[in-house]
Amino acid sequence: MSRIAILGGGSWGTGLAVVLSNSRRKHDLRLWVRNASLAESIERDRENRKYLPGVAVPPSVRASANLEEVLHEAQIVLGVVPSAHTRAIFALALPYLSREAVFVNATKGLEPATHLRMSEVISQVLNARFVPAVAVLSGPSFAAEAAQGQPTAVALASQDPALGAFLQEEFSGPSFRLYTNDDVVGVELAGAMKNVMAIAAGACQGLGLGANSLAALITRGLSEMTRLASALGGKPETLSGLAGMGDLILTCYGAQSRNRRVGFELGLGRSLAEILAGVTMIAEGVGTTAALLALARENRIELPITQQVHSILHLGNSPREAIRAIMERPLKRE
Repeated sequence: MSRIAILGGGSWGTGLAVVLSNSRRKHDLRLWVRNASLAESIERDRENRKYLPGVAVPPSVRASANLEEVLHEAQIVLGVVPSAHTRAIFALALPYLSREAVFVNATKGLEPATHLRMSEVISQVLNARFVPAVAVLSGPSFAAEAAQGQPTAVALASQDPALGAFLQEEFSGPSFRLYTNDDVVGVELAGAMKNVMAIAAGACQGLGLGANSLAALITRGLSEMTRLASALGGKPETLSGLAGMGDLILTCYGAQSRNRRVGFELGLGRSLAEILAGVTMIAEGVGTTAALLALARENRIELPITQQVHSILHLGNSPREAIRAIMERPLKRE
């Protein structure tokens, strides 16, 4: 029986704890929740009423705000904390980690200050003590649906085939199917970029635009995602799979998407500050947009949709102006 520590008690961290409690292999599951009162309520009520209401947390999942307790003898450590806080949380965790443990990033975003992917951030922190084995989990997966046992398929990327196969066996269950690949770069960048496209999709819907507009946005958004991922070493085929196209479709159409909701509210004319003040969970695309543009500038890659999302979020442009700017770009071949 593997002991698995999940760092992050938000919707996806809690959802993964529930999903893994039903996997083919039996696990000792520990969920680290930053807020002690929330951890206590999960233990008492067997439900994360703040982030994943209505989903029962099985007795096999132990929630705690004590990082040392959660990480004690953990063989697999999943990082599911917001991208802006991943470095700090793993730095706090470092003294309690085993050199033999394997690490899985399940956060979809880039570190705002450094523009690094989360597996790079985790590796940088842990290299102070040892060289870690790090994999990445991503793909179309709303936490509530996965935790409710609805069939869900995701991608697990590792450059070590043996590690990928091990985690695939450990995590797979009756309703949770994992496909492995070796494209860590492509999977992580796809997970970060699709959030930005979801903000754009939401803005289109908030403006009352129809199916034509959304189809064009998703198609050109996927092209944009593929262009940047390929330039940074990712594989084009990854972007057409679960981590790319699959997650893009989910977040652009799915009502549960936090990033789509932010875009929708922007399309209705609300300010970003007003929108963020009213949400409890982080929309990663808001903080990731600038980091993606920085990577694009460094590699001389054009990201017109990302550029316009950034202009809406941070420069005060209206969604309607942003759409007009995209439509009036010079004509070109597909």
